[in-house]
Amino acid sequence: MLARNQRNPYFASQLVNVTERVKTGESLSAAFEAQGGMSSVYTTTLLAGERSGNLQEVLERYISFQRISLSFTKKLTASLIYPCVLIFLVFGMFVFMITFVVPSFATLYDQMGVQLPWLTTALLHFGVQAQHKGPFVLLGLVVLGYLGYRYAKTPKGRERLDSIRIGMPLFGKIWIKYQVALFSRTLSTLLTGGLPLIPSLETSAKSIASMRIAKAVTTAVSTVREGKTLADSLEKTRVFPPVALEMITVGEQTGALPQMLNSVSEFYEEDVQTTLSAAMNLIEPMILLVMGVVVVIILVALYLPIFSLGSVQQMQR
Repeated sequence: MLARNQRNPYFASQLVNVTERVKTGESLSAAFEAQGGMSSVYTTTLLAGERSGNLQEVLERYISFQRISLSFTKKLTASLIYPCVLIFLVFGMFVFMITFVVPSFATLYDQMGVQLPWLTTALLHFGVQAQHKGPFVLLGLVVLGYLGYRYAKTPKGRERLDSIRIGMPLFGKIWIKYQVALFSRTLSTLLTGGLPLIPSLETSAKSIASMRIAKAVTTAVSTVREGKTLADSLEKTRVFPPVALEMITVGEQTGALPQMLNSVSEFYEEDVQTTLSAAMNLIEPMILLVMGVVVVIILVALYLPIFSLGSVQQMQR
């Protein structure tokens, strides 16, 4: 019945296949995993619900986890929209001035035959070259962007991209905190659903976009198998922030690790939102300031010969 009510034909066919597998005696989690396209967190959550005998409650927790995660992601995306639009408009204005306005002045000054200052000469030369070679440069950037996109999809490219993100001033720390928050909430959801610690860690590692943190969690799995605590295992990786490690230690000592992991995620989600908002409030005026300086330099370079010519004519009179 559920499959027939779905408007998406592909999703409906997936549900039909899952239903047929379940009818043959296969578990619900195994049926979804065999279909592919489902996240490992979802299939593992189903497995935890089946093992604990409380599938409905486990799925409700998973839905709550998804709702909170999506809400947090939307807030981050919304905070980045305005700066990105501003950068795009500033770049578009700069390209327009260089490729259309500056070459027009170059033609005017060629007809006047006046001696130009070095700043004006350099700007006019750059504008003329940009107008002639601009399409080829744009095509080259598109090709490089496509190749970079394909490279970022490879394991080595993902690792390189993650290193660049982590190495960025200010935003690198924000990226790490965001990934720690995602890891903590995922692990808390799986542990609350009744899944053992090691399978929960393995699944959580697969849900993290940061390759460095994912490798750290995978390394911690081996240490946990040896009998070490989760906090000590994560501390040896030297990736997780000290506050998160302290909170995880308290959770293990008090027997409330899932609840403490949930607190870790809430703490870092709030920290990420606050830090990112402050960074955006600082970056926006800086973008406008830089653009104002660039526009002033261009205008001075373009109109300086006209002012000089006017001064010479007045002296001749």
